[in-house]
Amino acid sequence: MPTIVSAEAYLVDLPVEAVRTDAVQSFLKQETVFVEITTDDGLLGRGYSYTIGTGGTAVLAMLRDYLLPRVIGADARRIEAIWKDLYSSTRATAVGAITSLALAAVDTALWDWRCRSIEQPLWVVAGGARDRVPLYDTEVGWLHLSTDELIGGAKSALAAGLGGVKIKIGKPDPGEDVERLSAVRSALGPGIDLMVDANQAFTSAEAIRRARLLEPLDLYWLEEPLPADDIAGHVRLARATSIPVAVGESMYSIGQFAEYLKRDAAGIVQVDVARVGGITPWLKVAHLAEAHNVPVCPHFLMELHVSLCAAVPNSRYVEHIPQLSAVTSTGLALEDGHALAPTTPGLGIDWDLDAIDDLRAV
Repeated sequence: MPTIVSAEAYLVDLPVEAVRTDAVQSFLKQETVFVEITTDDGLLGRGYSYTIGTGGTAVLAMLRDYLLPRVIGADARRIEAIWKDLYSSTRATAVGAITSLALAAVDTALWDWRCRSIEQPLWVVAGGARDRVPLYDTEVGWLHLSTDELIGGAKSALAAGLGGVKIKIGKPDPGEDVERLSAVRSALGPGIDLMVDANQAFTSAEAIRRARLLEPLDLYWLEEPLPADDIAGHVRLARATSIPVAVGESMYSIGQFAEYLKRDAAGIVQVDVARVGGITPWLKVAHLAEAHNVPVCPHFLMELHVSLCAAVPNSRYVEHIPQLSAVTSTGLALEDGHALAPTTPGLGIDWDLDAIDDLRAV
């Protein structure tokens, strides 16, 4: 059997590629936590996860002190067994962001190893539903941008063939949100999907109020209107509006998604491969959503999510928001507003190892 003989974790700090603000925070930097796993036959798998500015060293400590020592000697082919063992060993800190992010770094490395061992790309090994996925753009819609900047960015995205754009909401005056979005919708017409994202800024009552104000704009979804742990509030909102409610980027377990889907509180599932604990649970969430006839449109990490979305039949969009340019040699392949699934074995990310080494922080 291919036995894991070494496992290393390290942290790389990446500056943001654009100024990014929303209703509750700014994206300070991407703390990218890498894991490299090597088996006794010399084959290496490389995975990663991330934070948007805080907690990266805590994830690194979880890996170095607790998780990686447990994988030494394990059969690298048994990804489910390894994931379950690591999760069970961290019951004191699960469910939670630090544990999930650490698990994701290990799990993505194991999937990279698996795909490389059989010389196949991730999207094929994980399901192979299709070889490309539509894109929508987030970079054009940050909260600090003026209305003219929103319109200009949205037009550029449309000209590039993208099928949708996402605009941040959460201005103190809801009328300002409506005014900005109305201007974008008027400029673009009905032929493009228009999404909005509140980043958990509202109460249930305020979310219902704002949704009613926004309904005439024919929005594709209303993202993270409430704190993720307010399932009852999401249930009330979903019943009160015709706008699909999108949730998932701030959820860290399969069980959380199951509860949302069971209670009809999610119209769009935005499961994030790093925050849910890796590819292994990501696929389970995607198939759970499929069983409920709900589409998957994952949060961030487009370079990895393109392969996962191509693997499953119920994905609808990949979020176009570049963040790995500084540590990759080539970017995402785009064609007619779609991201093409990588054809190289493994995760399909063309890492620039020299650049990674130069930016290594810990």
